[in-house]
Amino acid sequence: MSKPIPSLMQAKDSSNTSLSQEELSRYARHLNLPEIGIAGQQRLKAGSVLCAGAGGLGSPILLYLAAAGIGRIGIVDCDKVETSNLQRQVVHSSNCIGEAKTESARNRILEINPNCKVDMYQKRLCNDNILQIISPYDIVCDCTDNFPSKYLINDACVILEKPNIYGAIQQFEGQASVFNLNSNSPNYRDLVPIPPPPNEIPTCAAGGVLGVLPGLIGMIQAIETIKIIANIGEPLNGRILVFDALTMKFRELNLEPNVNTIKADGLINYKEFCGLNHKSNYRSSTFTGESISPKNLELIINSGENDFAIVDVRTQKEADASSIRGSELIPLDSIKNGKSIEKLRAISLEKKIYIYCASGKRSKQAINELSKHGIHSINIDGGIQAWNEQI
Repeated sequence: MSKPIPSLMQAKDSSNTSLSQEELSRYARHLNLPEIGIAGQQRLKAGSVLCAGAGGLGSPILLYLAAAGIGRIGIVDCDKVETSNLQRQVVHSSNCIGEAKTESARNRILEINPNCKVDMYQKRLCNDNILQIISPYDIVCDCTDNFPSKYLINDACVILEKPNIYGAIQQFEGQASVFNLNSNSPNYRDLVPIPPPPNEIPTCAAGGVLGVLPGLIGMIQAIETIKIIANIGEPLNGRILVFDALTMKFRELNLEPNVNTIKADGLINYKEFCGLNHKSNYRSSTFTGESISPKNLELIINSGENDFAIVDVRTQKEADASSIRGSELIPLDSIKNGKSIEKLRAISLEKKIYIYCASGKRSKQAINELSKHGIHSINIDGGIQAWNEQI
Protein backbone atom coordinates (compact mmCIF):
# COMPACT_ATOMS: atom_id res chain seq x y z
CA MET A 1 0.00 0.00 0.00
CA SER A 2 1.26 3.48 -0.90
CA LYS A 3 2.03 5.70 2.05
CA PRO A 4 1.95 9.52 2.20
CA ILE A 5 5.02 11.66 2.73
CA PRO A 6 6.21 10.98 6.30
CA SER A 7 6.97 14.61 7.16
CA LEU A 8 3.46 15.69 6.18
CA MET A 9 1.75 12.97 8.17
CA GLN A 10 3.95 13.47 11.21
CA ALA A 11 2.92 17.12 11.26
CA LYS A 12 -0.73 16.14 11.24
CA ASP A 13 -0.32 13.45 13.88
CA SER A 14 1.48 15.84 16.24
CA SER A 15 -1.13 18.61 15.94
CA ASN A 16 -3.40 19.19 18.90
CA THR A 17 -6.12 20.91 16.92
CA SER A 18 -9.24 20.55 19.02
CA LEU A 19 -12.75 20.41 17.56
CA SER A 20 -15.46 22.72 18.86
CA GLN A 21 -18.94 21.43 19.67
CA GLU A 22 -20.19 22.92 16.42
CA GLU A 23 -17.46 21.08 14.51
CA LEU A 24 -18.22 17.81 16.27
CA SER A 25 -21.77 18.15 15.00
CA ARG A 26 -20.74 19.35 11.53
CA TYR A 27 -18.33 16.45 10.94
CA ALA A 28 -20.37 13.77 12.71
CA ARG A 29 -20.52 11.50 9.67
CA HIS A 30 -16.73 11.65 9.36
CA LEU A 31 -16.27 10.97 13.05
CA ASN A 32 -18.39 7.83 12.73
CA LEU A 33 -15.92 6.43 10.20
CA PRO A 34 -13.29 4.38 12.09
CA GLU A 35 -10.69 5.30 9.46
CA ILE A 36 -11.15 9.01 10.22
CA GLY A 37 -12.57 9.56 13.69
CA ILE A 38 -11.46 12.44 15.90
CA ALA A 39 -7.76 12.10 15.04
CA GLY A 40 -8.38 12.09 11.29
CA GLN A 41 -10.69 15.09 11.49
CA GLN A 42 -8.09 16.97 13.49
CA ARG A 43 -5.56 16.24 10.73
CA LEU A 44 -7.99 17.67 8.19
CA LYS A 45 -8.46 20.78 10.31
CA ALA A 46 -4.69 21.19 10.59
CA GLY A 47 -4.24 20.55 6.86
CA SER A 48 -3.64 23.15 4.17
CA VAL A 49 -4.28 22.83 0.44
CA LEU A 50 -3.52 25.17 -2.46
CA CYS A 51 -5.91 24.91 -5.40
CA ALA A 52 -4.28 26.13 -8.61
CA GLY A 53 -7.34 27.19 -10.57
CA ALA A 54 -10.92 27.98 -9.56
CA GLY A 55 -12.57 26.72 -12.73
CA GLY A 56 -14.09 23.40 -13.73
CA LEU A 57 -11.77 21.16 -11.72
CA GLY A 58 -11.18 23.62 -8.91
CA SER A 59 -14.90 24.14 -8.23
CA PRO A 60 -15.72 20.69 -6.79
CA ILE A 61 -12.36 20.47 -5.05
CA LEU A 62 -12.93 23.75 -3.23
CA LEU A 63 -16.51 22.88 -2.31
CA TYR A 64 -15.73 19.44 -0.92
CA LEU A 65 -12.48 20.34 0.83
CA ALA A 66 -14.33 23.13 2.60
CA ALA A 67 -17.17 20.81 3.55
CA ALA A 68 -14.68 18.18 4.74
CA GLY A 69 -13.08 20.61 7.16
CA ILE A 70 -9.71 21.39 5.60
CA GLY A 71 -8.42 24.18 7.83
CA ARG A 72 -6.63 26.35 5.28
CA ILE A 73 -7.43 26.62 1.58
CA GLY A 74 -5.52 28.74 -0.92
CA ILE A 75 -7.02 29.74 -4.28
CA VAL A 76 -4.91 30.89 -7.22
CA ASP A 77 -6.69 32.27 -10.29
CA CYS A 78 -6.32 35.47 -12.31
CA ASP A 79 -9.64 35.30 -14.19
CA LYS A 80 -13.08 36.76 -13.63
CA VAL A 81 -16.34 34.82 -13.75
CA GLU A 82 -17.94 34.73 -17.22
CA THR A 83 -21.29 33.38 -18.35
CA SER A 84 -19.61 30.57 -20.31
CA ASN A 85 -17.99 29.33 -17.07
CA LEU A 86 -21.28 28.52 -15.36
CA GLN A 87 -21.95 25.34 -17.36
CA ARG A 88 -19.25 23.54 -15.36
CA GLN A 89 -17.68 25.86 -12.75
CA VAL A 90 -20.23 25.22 -10.05
CA VAL A 91 -18.51 27.14 -7.26
CA HIS A 92 -19.64 30.33 -9.06
CA SER A 93 -23.17 31.62 -9.75
CA SER A 94 -24.88 34.00 -12.16
CA ASN A 95 -24.69 36.71 -9.51
CA CYS A 96 -20.90 36.45 -9.58
CA ILE A 97 -20.41 37.31 -13.27
CA GLY A 98 -17.66 39.91 -13.50
CA GLU A 99 -16.24 39.07 -10.06
CA ALA A 100 -12.75 37.71 -9.57
CA LYS A 101 -12.97 33.91 -9.39
CA THR A 102 -10.90 33.90 -6.23
CA GLU A 103 -13.37 36.18 -4.48
CA SER A 104 -16.42 34.32 -5.77
CA ALA A 105 -14.98 30.99 -4.65
CA ARG A 106 -13.89 32.36 -1.26
CA ASN A 107 -17.40 33.65 -0.54
CA ARG A 108 -18.97 30.31 -1.44
CA ILE A 109 -16.46 28.38 0.71
CA LEU A 110 -17.27 30.51 3.74
CA GLU A 111 -20.98 29.98 3.16
CA ILE A 112 -20.36 26.23 3.31
CA ASN A 113 -17.91 26.26 6.20
CA PRO A 114 -17.02 29.47 8.06
CA ASN A 115 -14.35 27.54 9.98
CA CYS A 116 -12.08 27.51 6.91
CA LYS A 117 -9.28 30.02 6.49
CA VAL A 118 -9.20 31.08 2.83
CA ASP A 119 -6.22 32.73 1.10
CA MET A 120 -6.76 34.42 -2.27
CA TYR A 121 -4.09 34.91 -4.93
CA GLN A 122 -5.61 36.97 -7.75
CA LYS A 123 -2.72 36.34 -10.11
CA ARG A 124 -1.28 33.89 -12.59
CA LEU A 125 1.25 31.39 -11.29
CA CYS A 126 4.67 32.05 -12.77
CA ASN A 127 8.34 31.39 -12.11
CA ASP A 128 8.61 34.53 -9.99
CA ASN A 129 5.85 33.66 -7.51
CA ILE A 130 5.06 29.94 -7.49
CA LEU A 131 7.62 28.75 -4.95
CA GLN A 132 6.61 31.45 -2.50
CA ILE A 133 2.88 30.81 -3.01
CA ILE A 134 2.87 27.02 -2.62
CA SER A 135 5.50 26.84 0.12
CA PRO A 136 3.10 27.21 3.12
CA TYR A 137 0.72 24.47 1.93
CA ASP A 138 0.81 20.73 2.54
CA ILE A 139 -0.65 19.74 -0.83
CA VAL A 140 -1.17 21.34 -4.24
CA CYS A 141 -4.18 20.50 -6.45
CA ASP A 142 -3.40 21.10 -10.11
CA CYS A 143 -6.64 22.34 -11.71
CA THR A 144 -5.04 24.13 -14.66
CA ASP A 145 -5.90 23.57 -18.31
CA ASN A 146 -2.64 24.14 -20.19
CA PHE A 147 0.71 22.42 -20.48
CA PRO A 148 3.03 25.27 -19.40
CA SER A 149 1.13 25.58 -16.11
CA LYS A 150 1.16 21.85 -15.48
CA TYR A 151 4.92 21.59 -15.98
CA LEU A 152 5.44 24.70 -13.83
CA ILE A 153 3.33 23.31 -10.97
CA ASN A 154 4.94 19.89 -11.26
CA ASP A 155 8.48 21.20 -11.10
CA ALA A 156 7.72 23.52 -8.19
CA CYS A 157 6.16 20.62 -6.27
CA VAL A 158 9.22 18.46 -6.96
CA ILE A 159 11.56 21.21 -5.79
CA LEU A 160 9.58 21.83 -2.59
CA GLU A 161 8.64 18.16 -2.08
CA LYS A 162 4.90 18.79 -2.17
CA PRO A 163 2.31 16.20 -3.26
CA ASN A 164 0.69 17.23 -6.55
CA ILE A 165 -2.92 16.09 -7.02
CA TYR A 166 -3.30 16.00 -10.80
CA GLY A 167 -6.43 16.28 -12.89
CA ALA A 168 -7.08 16.87 -16.59
CA ILE A 169 -10.16 16.87 -18.82
CA GLN A 170 -10.95 17.04 -22.52
CA GLN A 171 -14.40 16.84 -24.10
CA PHE A 172 -15.76 13.55 -22.63
CA GLU A 173 -12.59 12.15 -21.07
CA GLY A 174 -10.70 12.88 -17.88
CA GLN A 175 -7.85 11.55 -15.78
CA ALA A 176 -6.52 11.93 -12.28
CA SER A 177 -3.45 10.86 -10.33
CA VAL A 178 -1.23 11.70 -7.37
CA PHE A 179 2.28 12.84 -8.24
CA ASN A 180 5.33 13.34 -6.04
CA LEU A 181 3.77 11.73 -2.97
CA ASN A 182 7.12 10.44 -1.77
CA SER A 183 10.68 10.10 -3.01
CA ASN A 184 9.78 7.00 -5.05
CA SER A 185 6.70 8.52 -6.70
CA PRO A 186 6.37 9.42 -10.39
CA ASN A 187 5.65 13.01 -11.35
CA TYR A 188 3.97 14.71 -14.30
CA ARG A 189 7.12 14.51 -16.41
CA ASP A 190 6.98 10.71 -16.16
CA LEU A 191 3.49 10.84 -17.68
CA VAL A 192 4.24 13.51 -20.30
CA PRO A 193 8.03 13.72 -20.75
CA ILE A 194 7.75 15.96 -23.81
CA PRO A 195 4.83 18.37 -24.38
CA PRO A 196 2.72 17.69 -27.48
CA PRO A 197 2.98 20.11 -30.41
CA PRO A 198 1.19 23.40 -29.75
CA ASN A 199 -2.53 23.35 -30.61
CA GLU A 200 -2.56 19.58 -31.18
CA ILE A 201 -4.97 19.18 -28.27
CA PRO A 202 -7.88 21.66 -28.40
CA THR A 203 -8.73 23.71 -25.33
CA CYS A 204 -12.16 23.62 -23.69
CA ALA A 205 -13.01 26.83 -25.53
CA ALA A 206 -12.17 25.28 -28.89
CA GLY A 207 -13.14 21.64 -28.39
CA GLY A 208 -15.81 21.89 -25.71
CA VAL A 209 -16.25 19.83 -22.56
CA LEU A 210 -19.14 17.96 -20.97
CA GLY A 211 -20.13 20.15 -18.03
CA VAL A 212 -20.30 17.41 -15.40
CA LEU A 213 -16.94 15.86 -16.37
CA PRO A 214 -14.70 18.26 -14.40
CA GLY A 215 -17.07 17.77 -11.48
CA LEU A 216 -16.32 14.07 -11.39
CA ILE A 217 -12.56 14.38 -11.94
CA GLY A 218 -12.36 17.23 -9.42
CA MET A 219 -14.16 15.14 -6.80
CA ILE A 220 -11.62 12.36 -7.35
CA GLN A 221 -8.86 14.91 -6.74
CA ALA A 222 -10.65 16.04 -3.57
CA ILE A 223 -10.95 12.44 -2.34
CA GLU A 224 -7.23 11.85 -2.87
CA THR A 225 -6.38 15.07 -1.04
CA ILE A 226 -8.53 14.11 1.95
CA LYS A 227 -7.09 10.58 2.05
CA ILE A 228 -3.51 11.85 2.12
CA ILE A 229 -4.09 14.44 4.83
CA ALA A 230 -6.17 12.05 6.95
CA ASN A 231 -3.57 9.32 6.31
CA ILE A 232 -6.09 6.72 5.15
CA GLY A 233 -6.52 4.39 2.21
CA GLU A 234 -4.34 3.92 -0.84
CA PRO A 235 -3.73 7.07 -2.91
CA LEU A 236 -3.42 7.09 -6.69
CA ASN A 237 0.35 7.03 -6.35
CA GLY A 238 1.86 5.40 -9.43
CA ARG A 239 -1.58 4.99 -10.96
CA ILE A 240 -3.49 7.04 -13.53
CA LEU A 241 -7.27 6.77 -13.31
CA VAL A 242 -8.81 7.41 -16.75
CA PHE A 243 -12.54 7.99 -17.24
CA ASP A 244 -14.63 7.97 -20.44
CA ALA A 245 -18.03 9.55 -19.92
CA LEU A 246 -19.47 8.29 -23.22
CA THR A 247 -18.91 4.64 -22.32
CA MET A 248 -19.07 5.21 -18.54
CA LYS A 249 -15.87 3.24 -18.07
CA PHE A 250 -12.88 3.71 -15.79
CA ARG A 251 -9.44 2.37 -16.62
CA GLU A 252 -6.38 2.28 -14.42
CA LEU A 253 -2.90 2.63 -15.85
CA ASN A 254 0.29 2.02 -13.91
CA LEU A 255 2.94 4.73 -13.99
CA GLU A 256 6.48 4.15 -12.79
CA PRO A 257 9.21 6.76 -12.32
CA ASN A 258 11.43 6.87 -15.38
CA VAL A 259 15.17 7.03 -14.70
CA ASN A 260 15.51 9.09 -17.89
CA THR A 261 13.00 11.72 -16.78
CA ILE A 262 14.58 15.15 -16.38
CA LYS A 263 14.93 15.92 -12.69
CA ALA A 264 13.49 19.32 -11.87
CA ASP A 265 16.10 21.23 -9.88
CA GLY A 266 15.06 24.69 -11.07
CA LEU A 267 12.34 26.47 -13.01
CA ILE A 268 12.62 27.02 -16.77
CA ASN A 269 10.82 28.98 -19.50
CA TYR A 270 7.72 26.80 -19.74
CA LYS A 271 6.06 28.55 -22.67
CA GLU A 272 9.24 28.12 -24.68
CA PHE A 273 9.51 24.49 -23.50
CA CYS A 274 5.96 23.86 -24.74
CA GLY A 275 6.62 25.55 -28.08
CA LEU A 276 4.51 28.63 -27.39
CA ASN A 277 5.50 32.13 -28.39
CA HIS A 278 6.09 34.08 -25.20
CA LYS A 279 4.12 37.07 -26.47
CA SER A 280 0.86 35.32 -27.32
CA ASN A 281 -0.72 31.97 -27.95
CA TYR A 282 -2.42 33.47 -30.99
CA ARG A 283 0.40 35.12 -32.93
CA SER A 284 3.69 33.97 -34.41
CA SER A 285 6.53 36.46 -34.58
CA THR A 286 7.75 34.94 -37.88
CA PHE A 287 4.42 35.30 -39.69
CA THR A 288 4.33 38.22 -42.15
CA GLY A 289 1.13 37.37 -44.05
CA GLU A 290 -2.26 39.08 -43.94
CA SER A 291 -4.63 38.50 -41.02
CA ILE A 292 -8.22 39.39 -40.15
CA SER A 293 -9.78 39.58 -36.70
CA PRO A 294 -12.78 37.40 -35.80
CA LYS A 295 -14.95 40.51 -35.35
CA ASN A 296 -14.11 41.84 -38.81
CA LEU A 297 -14.70 38.41 -40.31
CA GLU A 298 -18.12 38.32 -38.66
CA LEU A 299 -18.99 41.61 -40.37
CA ILE A 300 -18.06 40.08 -43.72
CA ILE A 301 -20.14 36.96 -43.04
CA ASN A 302 -23.15 39.04 -42.01
CA SER A 303 -22.83 41.33 -45.04
CA GLY A 304 -24.48 38.75 -47.28
CA GLU A 305 -21.67 38.83 -49.81
CA ASN A 306 -20.46 35.50 -51.22
CA ASP A 307 -17.06 36.47 -52.60
CA PHE A 308 -15.15 34.70 -49.86
CA ALA A 309 -14.49 31.16 -48.60
CA ILE A 310 -13.58 30.09 -45.07
CA VAL A 311 -11.25 27.10 -44.84
CA ASP A 312 -10.68 25.03 -41.70
CA VAL A 313 -7.29 23.28 -41.74
CA ARG A 314 -7.80 21.26 -38.52
CA THR A 315 -8.76 17.58 -38.26
CA GLN A 316 -12.21 16.15 -38.80
CA LYS A 317 -12.59 15.47 -35.06
CA GLU A 318 -11.80 19.07 -34.18
CA ALA A 319 -14.19 20.38 -36.83
CA ASP A 320 -16.98 18.14 -35.54
CA ALA A 321 -16.54 19.65 -32.09
CA SER A 322 -16.66 23.31 -33.10
CA SER A 323 -16.32 25.29 -36.32
CA ILE A 324 -16.99 28.69 -37.89
CA ARG A 325 -20.30 28.63 -39.70
CA GLY A 326 -20.02 28.14 -43.45
CA SER A 327 -16.43 26.92 -43.34
CA GLU A 328 -15.07 24.04 -45.42
CA LEU A 329 -12.74 21.46 -43.91
CA ILE A 330 -9.45 21.06 -45.83
CA PRO A 331 -6.92 19.59 -43.36
CA LEU A 332 -3.39 20.96 -43.32
CA ASP A 333 -1.94 17.58 -44.26
CA SER A 334 -3.86 17.61 -47.56
CA ILE A 335 -2.33 21.01 -48.32
CA LYS A 336 1.19 19.94 -47.41
CA ASN A 337 1.02 16.77 -49.52
CA GLY A 338 -0.45 18.70 -52.46
CA LYS A 339 -3.79 16.89 -52.70
CA SER A 340 -5.87 20.02 -52.08
CA ILE A 341 -3.72 22.59 -53.90
CA GLU A 342 -5.66 22.61 -57.18
CA LYS A 343 -8.97 22.75 -55.32
CA LEU A 344 -7.82 25.79 -53.37
CA ARG A 345 -6.34 27.35 -56.51
CA ALA A 346 -9.76 27.11 -58.18
CA ILE A 347 -11.44 28.67 -55.15
CA SER A 348 -8.89 31.51 -55.06
CA LEU A 349 -9.71 32.50 -58.65
CA GLU A 350 -13.23 33.51 -57.59
CA LYS A 351 -13.07 34.17 -53.86
CA LYS A 352 -10.92 35.45 -51.05
CA ILE A 353 -9.78 32.59 -48.85
CA TYR A 354 -9.81 32.97 -45.07
CA ILE A 355 -8.03 30.19 -43.18
CA TYR A 356 -8.23 29.15 -39.54
CA CYS A 357 -7.16 26.35 -37.18
CA ALA A 358 -7.29 26.04 -33.38
CA SER A 359 -5.27 29.14 -32.51
CA GLY A 360 -3.32 30.24 -35.58
CA LYS A 361 -0.23 28.05 -35.84
CA ARG A 362 -1.47 25.57 -38.46
CA SER A 363 -3.37 28.20 -40.45
CA LYS A 364 -0.16 30.18 -40.84
CA GLN A 365 1.63 27.04 -42.00
CA ALA A 366 -1.12 26.49 -44.56
CA ILE A 367 -0.88 30.10 -45.77
CA ASN A 368 2.89 29.84 -46.16
CA GLU A 369 2.49 26.57 -48.07
CA LEU A 370 -0.19 28.01 -50.39
CA SER A 371 1.95 31.06 -51.09
CA LYS A 372 4.57 28.74 -52.60
CA HIS A 373 1.94 27.83 -55.21
CA GLY A 374 0.94 31.43 -55.86
CA ILE A 375 -2.30 31.15 -53.87
CA HIS A 376 -3.13 34.11 -51.64
CA SER A 377 -5.01 33.47 -48.41
CA ILE A 378 -5.73 35.36 -45.19
CA ASN A 379 -5.25 34.14 -41.65
CA ILE A 380 -8.14 34.35 -39.17
CA ASP A 381 -6.32 35.75 -36.15
CA GLY A 382 -6.49 33.46 -33.12
CA GLY A 383 -8.37 30.66 -34.91
CA ILE A 384 -11.42 28.97 -33.44
CA GLN A 385 -10.27 29.83 -29.92
CA ALA A 386 -10.47 33.55 -30.58
CA TRP A 387 -13.68 33.11 -32.60
CA ASN A 388 -15.40 31.29 -29.73
CA GLU A 389 -14.16 33.80 -27.17
CA GLN A 390 -15.03 36.95 -29.15
CA ILE A 391 -18.02 35.90 -31.25
